[in-house]
Amino acid sequence: MNIKLFNTMSRKVETFKPIKQGEVSIYTCGPTVYHFAHIGNLRTYVSQDIMKRMFLANGYKVLHIMNITDVGHLTSDADDGEDKMEKGSLREGKSVWDIASFYTNQFLMDVKDLNILPPTKYTPATSYIKEQIELVQQLESLGFTYEIKDDGIYYDTSKFKDYGKLGGQSLDELKGGARVAFSSGKRNITDFALWKFSPKNQKRQMEWDSPWGVGFPGWHIECSAMCLKEIGDRLDIHSGGVDHIKIHHTNEIAQVEPVINHNWVNYWVHMEFLNDLSGKMSKSKGDFLTLSLLKDKGYSPIVYRYFLLLASYRTQLNFSFELLDGAKKSYENIIKKVADIIMNANDAFDDDVYLSWKNRILEAVSDDLNTPLAIVILQELLKSNVNFSIKFKLIEFFDDVLGLQFIENANALLNIEVPENIKNLAELRWQAKLDKDYQKADLLKKEIIDAGFNVEDKKDSYEIKKL
Repeated sequence: MNIKLFNTMSRKVETFKPIKQGEVSIYTCGPTVYHFAHIGNLRTYVSQDIMKRMFLANGYKVLHIMNITDVGHLTSDADDGEDKMEKGSLREGKSVWDIASFYTNQFLMDVKDLNILPPTKYTPATSYIKEQIELVQQLESLGFTYEIKDDGIYYDTSKFKDYGKLGGQSLDELKGGARVAFSSGKRNITDFALWKFSPKNQKRQMEWDSPWGVGFPGWHIECSAMCLKEIGDRLDIHSGGVDHIKIHHTNEIAQVEPVINHNWVNYWVHMEFLNDLSGKMSKSKGDFLTLSLLKDKGYSPIVYRYFLLLASYRTQLNFSFELLDGAKKSYENIIKKVADIIMNANDAFDDDVYLSWKNRILEAVSDDLNTPLAIVILQELLKSNVNFSIKFKLIEFFDDVLGLQFIENANALLNIEVPENIKNLAELRWQAKLDKDYQKADLLKKEIIDAGFNVEDKKDSYEIKKL
């Protein structure tokens, strides 16, 4: 199948060509584990999961690395402010290591709840300090760094002629439009910290010896060093949220390409924001929506995943509980239809019919991850006269590429234990129908529906289903 992805670097949809035939290497920026991930963060990881599933469905072997930022992510883009991990430690009165462990585990629970395939490897930044120091040393030997006394080792962006190419801006444009404060000692407003010195007369919980003194890595150097270590100096796809384009990913390119002396990443794939009523969802607002909160309100994480896939990953998506309710109703209707397919999937199988539909599904998700079109195709399939056995196998394929657990949840629906009182009401209704007392039968059916079940008549029997 011809795979197409929007490449941020070229600003157009491109046909994917792998570095190695039949293989794809993907590096995705993971969470900073100082707090819960909010549902906007999780949109990015769901979109990346669709990309990974799409490659697997096309027969690719996938090498996927995701970092865990457990040190060095400052609260300001100006390389000052608190380390978010240390801030989390102060907020909760726990050690920074306990904060990292707790919120990493919470993130992994969210990943499992959303049916996101785990990466080949998670890479915590604190496990790669040696590699980060070595990369800074390489940049230093090439003349790309300078030291600001009592602050840290900085990258001189004026030394890298292609700085800003990912965001489509020249260095002069970036300087002119910069909104971050110009830190004392910086040569250029776009310069950024590679290694920060620990404050004098203050013991940080996370700090390491280095050739420049005790300190901790800058956020940007972490991803570059880990990616080079785990994947190498040629990468098929680097992915993250659109907020990473102009600073974090721009800085990553500046750190790597002078060292390797060639193009590093072939495709930059970025995911758009989820917005609430007040704009982009952000932890800085204090009160933010988590997956746990959605669960507490009665929404399945898979319903949230379905809601996300109704829009393209490249369009901003507005969130409201009304919209989520609509997605929930749509998803539950699909599950009911899939349950009916499961119960009747004993027809003859036709490979040609199956392959024609399967190719339509695969073509949709391979065309820049077009999940809205894939769901339209699903609805067409459910309404079609394709027999139940073929529909069942196609729903299995939908589950592979969309991860929406249609079969699993339909089976759960079929296996719901019906309470004895509902069984008794259904039996009384059936007898009323046999006695041709249709008014009584209708009243009994209403009572059954009010209790959250339905009864459907067959030729010589009836079937109770959960609403």
